[in-house]
Amino acid sequence: MRAGACRVPRLSTSIAPTVSRNRSLLGRCHGYNFDNARSLSSIRSLAASPALNCTHSTRKDARQAVASIGTEGVRQHRRGYSNTTNPNPPFGKKHASNDVPSRIGLIGARGYTGQALIDLFNKHPFMDLRHVSSRELAGQELQGYTKRKIIYEHLSPDDVAQLDKDGQVDCWVMALPNGVCKPYVDALDQVHKDNDRRSVIIDLSADRRFDESWTYALPELTKRSEIFQSTRISNPGCYATAAQLSIAPLIDHLGGEPVIFGVSGYSGAGTKKSPKNDPNVLRDNLVPYSLTGHIHEHEISHHLGLPSVSFIPHVASWFRGIHLTINIPLKETLTSRNIRHLYQERYAGEPLVKIVGEAPLVRSISSLHHCEIGGFATDSSGKRVVICSTIDNLNKGAATQCLQNMNLALGYAEFEGIPIATS
Repeated sequence: MRAGACRVPRLSTSIAPTVSRNRSLLGRCHGYNFDNARSLSSIRSLAASPALNCTHSTRKDARQAVASIGTEGVRQHRRGYSNTTNPNPPFGKKHASNDVPSRIGLIGARGYTGQALIDLFNKHPFMDLRHVSSRELAGQELQGYTKRKIIYEHLSPDDVAQLDKDGQVDCWVMALPNGVCKPYVDALDQVHKDNDRRSVIIDLSADRRFDESWTYALPELTKRSEIFQSTRISNPGCYATAAQLSIAPLIDHLGGEPVIFGVSGYSGAGTKKSPKNDPNVLRDNLVPYSLTGHIHEHEISHHLGLPSVSFIPHVASWFRGIHLTINIPLKETLTSRNIRHLYQERYAGEPLVKIVGEAPLVRSISSLHHCEIGGFATDSSGKRVVICSTIDNLNKGAATQCLQNMNLALGYAEFEGIPIATS
């Protein structure tokens, strides 16, 4: 952070592995083993090592600031999901601690998510895009960004490390395919090991989603004060975001394994040509893929702390947007009204999660920035509910959530620069 910023210092900038997240015993029911299930209402331990270049009094102020931001949220967390208010409230403008623009480096700008990020950065008052890397577009002028003229570069890991060492970038966004960004992260980690600088890194790939030394950041479910302190952030996947938001309020009521039927528009298959994004293959068609063992299947169960979920993905002929239909067994009888009320309470005040009565439609959220959850259809026994959710895979499923996490980690209001739907 440059001179002049009024950013509250983080309590820790360490990237060493953290203590495993707290777990609680939710018991067993209908043969579904909850012994290792995570209680999403439990408190994650906050890192407590001193921030670099901070005096004792400054560190004390930082602790007090973070505590004041999260005290009510912590109190609510202890009550669990069946309470009357959101246990993890958003960080609004009153929590903002930085009023200086942050310099951004975007690695992997050619893809759909990279382009969505550029659009968001262009309208954000504090995100100052400085470097945009794309091997295929190197030398061309970046279109759609009006704050300054930017020419695409082809930055190597060594180039990124040098820019970071020279203090030219405050936050790096890795919008690369799975398994590609490791050399960049390793180079930046070496710079940070050798110097006092701690730029923020946000990885949109799946590479760090199971790495305990990184913060897996789904702001509505991850403790926001933890994201606020983080410099290594793993952005959740699109399907995984919608699925976790759709299941989380019922964690304490599960009676068996949730089964998730998912359908995505073909932008989710990326820009590299394949049958999953070929309009000719998809016309009048629905294409199933990875019917077992999809990476999001493990991601959903791991971060909800569940023994397992079943996830069955498909790709359809539309361009953007995801629909999930989720079958959830319950351990006790609940009415549709009971369940909807649980969701309304859990996501109270969340502008990017909208609870609706009817099953939501993909076209209703296309190009928007929130997730819609509805349906809440119970069977005659009251021990099974079907919930539907929709999300734009390029926005809340990727770029918008990335910007949420950037805002939190860089000290801005959480929803700064994010268009909020009013209806």
